[in-house]
Amino acid sequence: MEAPVINVGILSEEKAISFVFNAAYVHTETGAFLTGEQHVLFVGGKILFNGKLYHELFFEPTSREATFDLKAVTIGQQFHWQRQEDQCFKGALNLVIDQEGITAINQVDAEEYLTSVISSEMSALASKELLKAHAIISRSWLFSLVEKKQLHLATQVTPSPPQVAAGSHERICWHDHTEHTLFDVCADDHCQRYQGVTRAFTPTVREAVEETRGEVLMHEGSLCDTRFSKCCGGVSEQFESCWEPVHHAYLTPVRDHEAASQLPRLTQEKEAVQWISSNPDAFCNTNDPAILQQVLNSYDQETTDFYRWEVTYTSEQLSALIHQKTGIDFGLIADLVPLERGTSGRIIRLRVVGTRCTYTFGKELEIRRILSKTHLYSSAFVVDKEQVHNGIPHYFRLKGAGWGHGVGLCQIGAAVMSTKGYSYRQILSHYYPGSTIQKRY
Repeated sequence: MEAPVINVGILSEEKAISFVFNAAYVHTETGAFLTGEQHVLFVGGKILFNGKLYHELFFEPTSREATFDLKAVTIGQQFHWQRQEDQCFKGALNLVIDQEGITAINQVDAEEYLTSVISSEMSALASKELLKAHAIISRSWLFSLVEKKQLHLATQVTPSPPQVAAGSHERICWHDHTEHTLFDVCADDHCQRYQGVTRAFTPTVREAVEETRGEVLMHEGSLCDTRFSKCCGGVSEQFESCWEPVHHAYLTPVRDHEAASQLPRLTQEKEAVQWISSNPDAFCNTNDPAILQQVLNSYDQETTDFYRWEVTYTSEQLSALIHQKTGIDFGLIADLVPLERGTSGRIIRLRVVGTRCTYTFGKELEIRRILSKTHLYSSAFVVDKEQVHNGIPHYFRLKGAGWGHGVGLCQIGAAVMSTKGYSYRQILSHYYPGSTIQKRY
């Protein structure tokens, strides 16, 4: 059975997109064979290409090895490692019109897509067991997402994150992957990193994908929604703390440690403060450069303080930042109060107290968004207020744990596990308890 073909949204531009065909591609509407550099413009709600206007353009490769380059693709959008780079892709190129301009979509075989994903999410030099584990969870997540979207289309129901009405002084929302309508998944951290053949492949990457071909994680007859993040911080988070209030038995808190131990009660503020303020042993508590190079690509390695970290703002800096991110004028920020924490200590609901108003924000990604110019490493943090005068701290020191939402597989923890000799099956069993591996094709 052949692997399914998927559509990956690479970039959207308001005015123009430049690309290069490194081998012959066919413009399916005209039958013309094209090579070399190409340009399209957004003109009058249509795509201008070679002097003609189109609603859509589709370019088919003439061989399985043919590639094309896309210029100035933004990666890490709104995160602290955001940058642009030229990227190279296999498969077909589809250019479509969206509300703001032109979107470039790569139509590609799912297994080819996965080969790129595990080289983009991690390093192609990672151990084989880690790569096999990641191939399975990336494949499972992809297919579970596609099935959800097909279900929503069949039932004509499009779920949207709930937001409390303005004036209620509470803004609770989450950001998931059902927002894409023109394609199956995007190519950035919002879904899974997919950077084509830009990242270096190795024979081990190919072997990891081929040896797990068609394998997915299942739980009680259903595909697992296999979320993952860079570093859980010592305990993984449960699904409903970050997204819709639906419980998944395989996405529950896991102590990221080889010795069986009781989970700390990090939903309790006192224990969360003690946990985050300490440096407990965990798989993901490592600074070993050889291990980190398995998980972190070159730009990820710029982030060194992922297990425990600190960020300090003056009251004026924090007040201006939150005003900019929320559009709400709080005056001077007087306090940040955790109201609810998840199983990893990540804050789900945070009260922001200002001299002019008070609001509550959630869930974790929204909290990370409003407390950083990009995104805070995680929402697992405690707040130290320093030099308080007339109820206003001069400094807010945020001491935090982990990198990302913390749900499911912890990439750095999994790298340590593979180095310690754990198999990919043991890694998956650790992070997704109760799941089983099944072959779909």
